[in-house]
Amino acid sequence: MFLRRHTRKKKDETYEYWTLVESVRTHEGPRQRIVAAIGKLPGLDEEARVGWEHIGEILDGRLHQRDLLRADPDPPAWATVDTSRVRVERLRRFGEVYLGLALWRRLKLDAFFDEAMAPGREEIAWGTMACILVLARFCAPSSELQIADFWYGKTALDDLLGVAPEKVNDDRLYRALDALLPHKDALFAHFQKVYGELFGTTFDILLYDITSTYFEGQAKGNPQAQRGYSRDSRPDCVQVCIALVVTPEGLPLSYEVFDGNRTDVTTVEEIVETMRGKYGHERRTWVMDRGMVSEDNLDMLRDAKASYLVGTPKSMLKQFDRDLLEEDWEQVESNVEVKLRPSPDGSDETFVLCRSRGRIEKEKAIREKQRVRLETELNKLKAHIDADTRTLRNRSTAERRVGRLFEKYSRAARFFQVNIGETDDPSHKSGKRLNIAVTQDPAHREWAELTDGCYLLRTNLKNEDAKSLWRTYIGLTQIEDSFRIGKHDLGLRPIFHHKPERTQAHILVCFLALVMWRTLQQWMEGAGLGTAPRKLLEEMAEVRSMDVVLPTGAHHDIRLRTVSRPESHLAILLQKLGLPLPNKPKSI
Repeated sequence: MFLRRHTRKKKDETYEYWTLVESVRTHEGPRQRIVAAIGKLPGLDEEARVGWEHIGEILDGRLHQRDLLRADPDPPAWATVDTSRVRVERLRRFGEVYLGLALWRRLKLDAFFDEAMAPGREEIAWGTMACILVLARFCAPSSELQIADFWYGKTALDDLLGVAPEKVNDDRLYRALDALLPHKDALFAHFQKVYGELFGTTFDILLYDITSTYFEGQAKGNPQAQRGYSRDSRPDCVQVCIALVVTPEGLPLSYEVFDGNRTDVTTVEEIVETMRGKYGHERRTWVMDRGMVSEDNLDMLRDAKASYLVGTPKSMLKQFDRDLLEEDWEQVESNVEVKLRPSPDGSDETFVLCRSRGRIEKEKAIREKQRVRLETELNKLKAHIDADTRTLRNRSTAERRVGRLFEKYSRAARFFQVNIGETDDPSHKSGKRLNIAVTQDPAHREWAELTDGCYLLRTNLKNEDAKSLWRTYIGLTQIEDSFRIGKHDLGLRPIFHHKPERTQAHILVCFLALVMWRTLQQWMEGAGLGTAPRKLLEEMAEVRSMDVVLPTGAHHDIRLRTVSRPESHLAILLQKLGLPLPNKPKSI
């Protein structure tokens, strides 16, 4: 039997269909008989048959689509198959590692490591092992032991990379971490070049912020592991601080690791000097949150002839109290208003007053909730002192109690004035009796209500309107999103490595995975597919590779390695991304 193609033209439209034909012997000689008309076979004409041998071209983004069915000169192989014994074996995760490897290749990381890591005595190239580490972090964050014992063997990476599962062990992965770390700075320079080629990034504006990540264990062998302000709400753990620099599009450009007890404001000069040495200061604008701002840092930026756009402490709003009451606001979004104001001291700086309607209600609700709770707790404390409770007869004890309450309800602490004193009382053993007076200051409350939802920006940029300045500053949400992705999606925290070099290498692997994540986001956005890589990865995780075993009548099994067909919506996404799946089985 064989398939025969038919073409029919009707009303200037060409239609094609297929028939299943068999050759039979008759008394008049051999004849061909149509067994069945099977219509137009989906996939034979509308898409190329892509084989496993073309995976390298697909991942590089340069596959030339062609109909391999027509071009294949070899005749089809026919066999009688026992359908009752057909089975599927070697089910492997294919979709997400296939997508991750495409990102790795399009970021030219394979070429980078081939050039940066000269081959030596290693059995498997260190660049390939680095790829495995980053792909694991990108697809299913886990420890090196988990990668070696469970994850790698359940993926199709042995087919895609040519590395057998038994060759991937925890020792080799740890050595790959050690080999990867020395190339950190070279990778930053590589990404600057690649971002320009892929996305046309200019690096005129750099966003800078800091987060922290904590350790499991005491990490006594790492001098950078210190207790400090924890962004993860884990003050009980030692940590390190990670300073990240990204572009306005959210593309990670560079990072540095600081001691866990380092304050944000002390890191700015070091980061600026580092970036200055790598990329220069010309036409560079730094965007930072108020935690980075000090007069010394701003003087340093001005001396370096760099521009800046920074947040300011809320206390500076008092210099613009009259402007807050005026109604000359300019609306930039449905619930955000801005206005430009010159510097009160006559300098060449410009200030941007911002007011968010959404933040007004949020800040008011938080403040009032804390004020009511603090007032309740202070009244309870006063009742205990007035009742001469034995545990509160000592003045220092009562003052510590008030201090803890002010720390717990810090937003409302400024509204209350608490005075603890002592009066003579002969009935007491000490001859003194405590008294407490709790009052509220209405002026502080009125000021808080006036400044709810308001914040102030400060810049030395010239000829910029309030809208563009505000939109540039709001780009800091990109770096906050990068921290969130790194911690929640890529498993940056907690850190289980205790050696300094391994900790640094772990953070570098997470950084490379973040670069891939953000690149995928840009790739999807450019293809009109939104900006949700997480959803695409979940969809790709459903695509598996497998071996279809076809038992024949000759007691010989035909084994075909194939990839499961994606759902129609995922097939459309992959088509728009230019990333077809191999749909031509490979004989094993």
